[in-house]
Amino acid sequence: MTVGIVEPQRLTLQLPADGFRLERGGMLPEIQVAYERCGQPAQPDGRNVIYICHALTGDAHVAGIRPGETEPSGWWEGMIGSGRGIDTDYYHVVCANMLGGCRGTTGPSSIDPRTGHPYGSHFPTMTVADIVAVQRLFLQQLGITHLAAVAGGSFGGMQALEWAIRFPDAVDRCLVIAAAASVNSQALAFDIIGRQAIVEDPDWQGGDYYGTGRAPVHGLARARKLGHITYLSSQMMDDKFGRAKRTEWLEADDAFHAESRRTFRTYFQVESYLQHQGEKFTTRFDANSYLHITHAMDEYDVAERHGSLEQAFAAVQARMLVVALSGDWLFMPEQSAEMVKALLNQRKRVTYCHLEAPAGHDAFLTHIDELQQVIRAFLPWVGSQAASAEAHADEAASEHDAVVALVPAGSRVLDLGCGDGTLLARLEREKHARGVGVEIDVSEVVRATDAGQDVLLEDIDDGLAIIPDQTFDIAVLSETLQVMRRPRFVVQQILRVAREAIITFPNFGYLPVRAQLLLAGRMPKRGPLPFEWYDTPNIHLFTLNDFLALCRADGLIVQEMRLLPGGAWSRAGLSLGLHNLAAERAVIRIAKR
Repeated sequence: MTVGIVEPQRLTLQLPADGFRLERGGMLPEIQVAYERCGQPAQPDGRNVIYICHALTGDAHVAGIRPGETEPSGWWEGMIGSGRGIDTDYYHVVCANMLGGCRGTTGPSSIDPRTGHPYGSHFPTMTVADIVAVQRLFLQQLGITHLAAVAGGSFGGMQALEWAIRFPDAVDRCLVIAAAASVNSQALAFDIIGRQAIVEDPDWQGGDYYGTGRAPVHGLARARKLGHITYLSSQMMDDKFGRAKRTEWLEADDAFHAESRRTFRTYFQVESYLQHQGEKFTTRFDANSYLHITHAMDEYDVAERHGSLEQAFAAVQARMLVVALSGDWLFMPEQSAEMVKALLNQRKRVTYCHLEAPAGHDAFLTHIDELQQVIRAFLPWVGSQAASAEAHADEAASEHDAVVALVPAGSRVLDLGCGDGTLLARLEREKHARGVGVEIDVSEVVRATDAGQDVLLEDIDDGLAIIPDQTFDIAVLSETLQVMRRPRFVVQQILRVAREAIITFPNFGYLPVRAQLLLAGRMPKRGPLPFEWYDTPNIHLFTLNDFLALCRADGLIVQEMRLLPGGAWSRAGLSLGLHNLAAERAVIRIAKR
């Protein structure tokens, strides 16, 4: 449900007598901030306040209906509202137009009170740190000194990241979506060419075009067209346009065709689309704002500023959510993984989701079904839908009992194939362990995150590359080794990221399994092997003896072994030492020599 009517508001910041000093030496004597707010009233301590950082060309209108409109028109309308990802039944949401913008907050088109004319070319160079510092001053003046969360996508995600680094005491949770700690060289190239298109437009006039009747609309349109290409994936462009041509252009008069030949215009729909996007953009955005904001974004480099990502994240206190989109080639998933790796290195709480989004970068705005679930789960909203660990009647309780018994108290645990986070919650409760889960199923990630666990949406078979060496004391792989494509490699990777490992698996050498094969001549379907042969996820069935042989071959130490019986006769067989014959499942703690 939409948030209803939202009133655009403005606030003049209370600045020192010498104005607001920017990081690069400039000064602004006055700053006005345009903003909107919606949802429940802000709690006095700000613990239900979420600040949204908008992207490059966004504004404060993140959700709702503006006065005079009849339909919701917020740029993140589907994410914010009653029952949505950011639930306004509980949260108070604030979004302000950023410094340097042209939608109400002080920027190059604003009047300089010292001259009575627009700043134009005299607007000072600004940085992301300046943008975030103004946001902080603005919120403090509203009486908000603490945030339940700060969130942003794209350039907004970079601002959210800067919040977590610059004001670690002020933020409980930080959501960095389709963003990075710096812009890569390919994205830089697009931005550089876009800025050149503006400054080389004769109507730019060195930045002082206000009031002249001429503005660099052609250069700004070209910059927008170029930028817009980066917002869509190749697949999305093909699906949307392919090589289709506009019928009305093909059927135009001779003069139109002659002009097309003279200007080398094609009739492809993609050209028409880009032309429309460029023209539309010039009606709502200012060229100087585009120059200043893209320049601030391109200059932002967390690692360069702090020496490394690890050093930058050392002071971070917020729980972090990092979301990457598969089709995004503007802020690539590898850049998100880089941030997650650095956060893990610093032992910070982080959840990472690499979502399937073939639409590309703009999917964080346009294809948000899974993203909405992830965000809703990550935020500590009242009335969580996740079933708690206590509420689960876990059929693997006996196996979990064995795992819990083997985990040393106070350990940092990695739970591979963590499911809904039940085991992590139990280890936290009973062993005071702090853990991170790895899970490939988005729905399970949502459930585990909603239950308060940190989870990485990753494929274990890919080698856990996102996790630094020896990050964890112990890793747990429950009933999963047999579904791995490369089980030996997975074991090696587990012992790279953790000092010890607990591996649990069904024992294919168990007597009833052998009997079914021998007597019925059919693949077993019972107990821990409940699937038919044609739909089983198990692709590497092995026995207890097979696993022990692998440990010997790879020089691994079996530190402790707990064998789980399948019944009374099984317990008797185990007591007689018939381990491979009588154990239905095995729980084994291993380490490198």
